[in-house]
Amino acid sequence: MDRLEEFIREHKITEVECLVPDMSGIARGKIIPAEKLLRILRERGMPLPESVFIQTVTGDYPDGELIGSSMGDVYMIPDHDTVRLVPWYNEPTAQIICDAYYADDTPVPFSSRYMLKKILAEYEKRGWKPVVAPELEFYLVNVNTDPDIPLMPPVGRSGRRESGRQAYGIDAVNEFDPIFEDVYDYCEAQNIDIDTLSHEAGAAQIEVNFNHGDPLEVADQAFLFKRTAREVAMRHGVYATFMAQPMQMQPGSAMHIHQSIVDSKTGKNMFSTDDGENTKFFRNFVGGLQRYLPSSLPMFAPNVNSYRRFGHKETDSPINVEWGLDNRTAGLRVPVSKPENRRIENRLPGADANPYLVIAAMLACGLMGIVEEIEPSEQIKGSAYKKGHALSTHMFDALKKFKANKPLQEMLGEQFIRTLVGIKETEFKAYNAVISSWERENLLLNV
Repeated sequence: MDRLEEFIREHKITEVECLVPDMSGIARGKIIPAEKLLRILRERGMPLPESVFIQTVTGDYPDGELIGSSMGDVYMIPDHDTVRLVPWYNEPTAQIICDAYYADDTPVPFSSRYMLKKILAEYEKRGWKPVVAPELEFYLVNVNTDPDIPLMPPVGRSGRRESGRQAYGIDAVNEFDPIFEDVYDYCEAQNIDIDTLSHEAGAAQIEVNFNHGDPLEVADQAFLFKRTAREVAMRHGVYATFMAQPMQMQPGSAMHIHQSIVDSKTGKNMFSTDDGENTKFFRNFVGGLQRYLPSSLPMFAPNVNSYRRFGHKETDSPINVEWGLDNRTAGLRVPVSKPENRRIENRLPGADANPYLVIAAMLACGLMGIVEEIEPSEQIKGSAYKKGHALSTHMFDALKKFKANKPLQEMLGEQFIRTLVGIKETEFKAYNAVISSWERENLLLNV
């Protein structure tokens, strides 16, 4: 309370945005006058309907007992370490990420931020500390107010629209310099620790790398970055989209996660020996990822659009969980590094995924591999595409595997699994009710 009050006084804050990430990673919560917030927090916390955590991306709710048991209030308790300015408002405004608790002070089990904290606690009690670094891709596109019209790249400062692929093109990035200057300024004002920015393979597709750090802090930054990029883009008359596959015939957008584990006391990287050999800890971690990542795919590919991204071989999109040294065709890449920097790059997650759930699932699968002493497959040599598809190609199949995996249920919690499945099945049902333009184009007068 002291830190939050000090921040509010120092920056003369008039309003505070109290944010909670829902299951899809959407920012929900309340905007409240700063003085009123301080008064409320001296008593308890801000009430919020529990049903917020089971909303679908359309704002609907699952049928049945899932919604029936989620009609009461929970309490938003701010994490004071997350308070930041909101740099795009004229009035001094703060934002703070909150955790959700019931009246008896137990956490809401299907809060995505709580799920990450729960998995991190499993590492902490063993004396281990995970370190992660995301690489987050997104597209800049024209403002699109008609969902039946395909997205298009925006016109840059040259007055031309990018058409070809300009991977790592400096001049292609410079087409949108004013946008990225604001992105960096806004991130600096919010303590969002982004590092390099580069042009990816798609037309007006950008990748931003985050510096490595504590998983919860990094997830908070990725959560806020998405909001920041969308806000900056709209201020410049375009959209920033984190859809996994926003445009036909263009590469998809990923959220690759680099991960390592260090000893909490010594800081030593537990994936490598001093002479650079892979440890048993490393092998078991990879074995856990290989066994459990395919079943946890709804946490990495949470939307119907997510599955369109997999299998674009020309852009190194994964189709399986093979692992290999500096091999971008594999779902699990081990970059060339010094022993102290040994890490695994998980290339499965899409940019549309909830960063809290992505990191939680990844660490949970690796932990199960360590506990169960699972040995990985042999390292892949050459293209991983020769091994064929080992991932679900649509959401219905992914959800079926997700809810059938008993070890995952034990690790993540039955209530969390049931809630996520209920949300995603509701979204899948709504998606299936939509008649696409392809169907009208090809079936209307031909069948």
